[in-house]
Amino acid sequence: MSLGIAFKGPEGIVLAADSRVTLTAQVQGQNVQIPVTYDNATKLLRVAGPDHNFIGAVTYGLGAIGQQEPRTAHGYIPEFEEELSKANTGRLPVQDFAQRLSDFFMRQWNAQTSGPYQGPDMIFLIAGYDPGAPYGRVFEIGIPSRPVPFEHHGKLGDFGIVWGGQKDFAARIIHGFDDRLLNIAQQFLQLADQQRDSLRDHLLSQLQVAIPFPFLPLQDCVDVATFLIRATITIQSWVVGVRGVGGAIDVATITRTEGFKPVQQKSIVGERR
Repeated sequence: MSLGIAFKGPEGIVLAADSRVTLTAQVQGQNVQIPVTYDNATKLLRVAGPDHNFIGAVTYGLGAIGQQEPRTAHGYIPEFEEELSKANTGRLPVQDFAQRLSDFFMRQWNAQTSGPYQGPDMIFLIAGYDPGAPYGRVFEIGIPSRPVPFEHHGKLGDFGIVWGGQKDFAARIIHGFDDRLLNIAQQFLQLADQQRDSLRDHLLSQLQVAIPFPFLPLQDCVDVATFLIRATITIQSWVVGVRGVGGAIDVATITRTEGFKPVQQKSIVGERR
């Protein structure tokens, strides 16, 4: 589940994610499955080294690769760092970094998984700055079904939010509706796909919150991203359904001058009082 956010603003990029992992366990001796949650996962990813200080990522979707020895995306990062170090890549453009990350995780996937797979992808939002570029870039990959990096808000002067995971409440807050409305309307009104897409564009023009993304200061971008995750956590605490977003909210910014900078990030602690 989870909720991961990449916010491309004019002053920098914000990466934010919750910390909850949701598993499904079967009750012994019964045909009953129950959700089990853990609230200390790391989904905000950073690659060590000065060459990679201007790029970061968030992950959501499938929580681990492998059945016998499942490993999280965060658990693989040291090996990815070692691979980049041996390749002596220097500072990479964001798209090249995203492709290398995709290639790395596809190799891990192929080594750990055999046979056809029909479950959710392990999705990454990779964001950062190309050398000398005035604005950041945001790419998305999905392992294993969408390994080619896809750029969000890639046009000149195009800024905004990208989110994934349990995004329905965030979409309702910002867009005024979530994507399920489009599927419901398409079936009820018997719309063609093109009509459904036109309906989406019309609803966005009428209902989306009027936030001036091209003028939003970096602090406001941090506040919006954090608010959307916190609002989702709060609403899920009241509703009947999968409460897949929870735990601490990790947030970082990436700017062209300072690079990756944690804003708030959980740490290992002893006994909680």
